[in-house]
Amino acid sequence: MTVADSTQAIPSDRKERVSWYMFDFANTSFTVLIVTALFPLYFRTLVGDPVLGDALWGYAGSITMLIIALTSPILGAMADFSGKKKKFLTFYTALSIIFTSLMFFLRDDIPTFLGVDMWVWAFILFVIANIGFEGALPFYNAWLPEISDENTIGRIGGIGYAAGYVGAMITIIIALVSYVMLPDYPTLPFLFAAVFFAVFAVPSILGLKNRPPSKFPDEEGVGIVTIGFRRVRKTFSQIRDYQGLPLFLVSYFLFSDAISTVIYFAAIFGAVVYSFSTGLILIFFAVTQLAAIPGAFIFGYIGDRIGTKKTLIITLLIWISALLIAFLGQDQVVWWIVGMIAGVGMGSSQSTARSMYGQFIPEEKKTEMYGIYALSGKFAAIIGPFVYGSVLLLVSGLGAATAHRYAMLTILFVFVISLLILLKVRQPVKGETKIIISSEE
Repeated sequence: MTVADSTQAIPSDRKERVSWYMFDFANTSFTVLIVTALFPLYFRTLVGDPVLGDALWGYAGSITMLIIALTSPILGAMADFSGKKKKFLTFYTALSIIFTSLMFFLRDDIPTFLGVDMWVWAFILFVIANIGFEGALPFYNAWLPEISDENTIGRIGGIGYAAGYVGAMITIIIALVSYVMLPDYPTLPFLFAAVFFAVFAVPSILGLKNRPPSKFPDEEGVGIVTIGFRRVRKTFSQIRDYQGLPLFLVSYFLFSDAISTVIYFAAIFGAVVYSFSTGLILIFFAVTQLAAIPGAFIFGYIGDRIGTKKTLIITLLIWISALLIAFLGQDQVVWWIVGMIAGVGMGSSQSTARSMYGQFIPEEKKTEMYGIYALSGKFAAIIGPFVYGSVLLLVSGLGAATAHRYAMLTILFVFVISLLILLKVRQPVKGETKIIISSEE
């Protein structure tokens, strides 16, 4: 089978699009409870030393992203060749669900288990569960060009993110009820996150369709792993020939780094700088998700109307405004305002970036190229949490709240630099070939 006849062999339908939306609905239970809202606070409790705990939390995120960054492009190329994205998606999803469910057994009243500190177990479980979550995303994202076209990619991508934030809202509400009604079981929400993920991810994966493999004539008889490495090496050598893509990836690298860092430390920042309790933090993230739902949905339509580049510029300006207010603010009401502004920016920026990237890449390399996309984002996410945690340790003598403010200021600067680079990106015109003969734009 050639590349040309494989891309249109299985058309998409409404049922598959709904299944794709449902996976976003399912996996945000992990994002909001494990990565963002509750587990970071519980982890620092297990460590005992708040500053050290916050730094270790950043390092845990960095380790996860290093592993994903090194494996995603290879696995993506293998999935393109084999035509079996669903198997990769299923494996990583199951990995995340299983190790998230084991977080239920992390006890804050038992310092060690099998001679190992409980916080070390928490660190290990989180890293593996997060590898599962992040590892599934390149394969999930690769369906976007298959279920959309150049006229609908922004809208469909936006609906996916909006569905995710609806799932996050439901997750937070149930976690809040659990926190109020069953305060003696602080790890119960972690189990719920795993169950919610599993219940909705299974029908989602079943409804997605594998496309026929994309094979090239010179790959006959070559092992799948060898092909994976060969394709990624070839893609990296040719990536500068994709119009505007290299500069876009630099910009994406930076703002993805900034967004990932904010997601990792938002709950801790709210608790330390603005004195939010755990209950208030859950409500805060409910408000954030509520703002993110229309943000992802509306900006998806805006992206289709005015273009994804202009839309992405607007969303980065939203992020810059939110972090500047967070840095300067003093009262708790400021953090509520930041949550609503950042919520709009969070859903819209990630959705628009994913859709804009899809406009750069050829159909036959969609999974491999989304692996490169993941590589850029994940390498970025190695740096951000690591730098944030290191800044906390370096300026801890100024006090925890001041240290977090300075650490957040570094993220603000990253957003500004990313925006300046994005302004120079040349976006492919609809109907125009995505590849140029010369590397010069």
